[in-house]
Amino acid sequence: MAIEREAAAKRKPRLRMEAVSKSFGGVAALRGVDFELQEGEIHGLVGENGAGKSTLMKIIAGVHTNYQGRMLIDGHEARFRSARDALRAGIGMVHQELSVVPDLSVAENVYLGHQPTKGGCVDWKAMQAGARTQLESLGIAIDPRLPMGSLPIGLQQLIELARVLFSGARIVILDEPTSALSPPEVHRLFEVLRGVRASGRSIIFISHFLDDILSISDTVTIFRNGRSVISEEAGHIDKAWVIERMIGGGHEELEESYTGSIALQSDPAAPVVMAVNRLGFGRAFCEMSMELRAGEVLGVYGFMGCGQIEFARALFGKVRPQSGSVSIGGKSVRFRNTAAAKRAGVAFVPESRRSMLFYQEPVFKNVSIGMLGRISRVLLKPAVERDLAGRQVKALNIRPANVGVLLRGLSGGNQQKVALAKWLIYPPKVLVLSEPTRGMDVGAKDDVVKIVRSLRDKGLAIVVVSAEPETVLSLADRIVVMKKGRLVREFANEVISKDRLLEAA
Repeated sequence: MAIEREAAAKRKPRLRMEAVSKSFGGVAALRGVDFELQEGEIHGLVGENGAGKSTLMKIIAGVHTNYQGRMLIDGHEARFRSARDALRAGIGMVHQELSVVPDLSVAENVYLGHQPTKGGCVDWKAMQAGARTQLESLGIAIDPRLPMGSLPIGLQQLIELARVLFSGARIVILDEPTSALSPPEVHRLFEVLRGVRASGRSIIFISHFLDDILSISDTVTIFRNGRSVISEEAGHIDKAWVIERMIGGGHEELEESYTGSIALQSDPAAPVVMAVNRLGFGRAFCEMSMELRAGEVLGVYGFMGCGQIEFARALFGKVRPQSGSVSIGGKSVRFRNTAAAKRAGVAFVPESRRSMLFYQEPVFKNVSIGMLGRISRVLLKPAVERDLAGRQVKALNIRPANVGVLLRGLSGGNQQKVALAKWLIYPPKVLVLSEPTRGMDVGAKDDVVKIVRSLRDKGLAIVVVSAEPETVLSLADRIVVMKKGRLVREFANEVISKDRLLEAA
């Protein structure tokens, strides 16, 4: 430990941000932030949605160019006009939503935008050989001719990281890199990152998974309300310390899902709202049988790719099962499309908010879009839309409490609340939530937990599908575990921990 501290003291600041401030429309996103990244360091960044993390990273990556303060790289002041400028200066960013091209080969993705040429044509042999060498340097042995879309999400993440490193980046920003990875894939990613750190490159690691932050980081910085609150060596702190400085007290129930065990409680005598019998869909899932009861949150947990996403879509008619049956209120139903599912009383919030929200439109239009036919069949009635949306904004504590602001200006947590509000004007019988807290900080997750529990207490039957054990533990009254497309375990009316969930999956 003493040797590590001595080595850390000898490191030079690779990046320094001094008194950085940034506002959007008069609202301060950053307030005089100081931040320092050392040479050969993995620096963890945590904070609630809207705390300023993403804004600072976008300044560093050249996305936001108009700000106050100074940025120094290796002691020299820098001011980027674009993301391309940042990349030329050795700064690369791997976003949470991967930018790979699934229809192209692995080699084409590694060399995307700078393919080697020979005689005016792409030099395919050189590109494949170069991609193979680059990937093997990161411990990735794979045929570079394979289509990118055929690979597991964990490998795609590593290949995108390889592309950024191959571009010459000395500073790599990783935004929620483990949100879609299974534990073995996380372990593999961390091994690669440790090798990158050993080469002298510096990494900023942004995550809401506190175990991951503490496991891989040398230093952790906490952001709150647009300010950098504190930085500390990761070896000197724990999850409770981080949570307290992120959000303060008053979040004990949610904190339990991060740090301890949860007592599951469900009522087996409650009426069955939805019954699923031996449902199957190709290779995605098969023989799925379960019951969902009124006033219950049923958690469906499994590693990414186990079939839980496709199962959630089947419950809402987005995919049509090839076998089995579904009944609602004792009556058999067959959803030919999502409209049929809506008529039967099923609502669905997908794992990707972008697929159901309109980011260039105001909040009230996003909330009212699903009920326009009930408001008026001929003419739009904006005043009525605003009034109904305003009630939902107040009920769900959406911030800012202004139905006229553009959705894109809201944090991820508040966008998720808008996605929920869209369905709650006329409450459904069954609410299916796919990855409802993905990419959210602890505080935003706490808000979603309270909303879901409130809906449950009103008698709504809710299915929560997630690859995040913390999400399932904080929300579910009963949990079923999926593995390779099948149900393998059920937990009900017992004490359950994250370790037991991971073991079952």
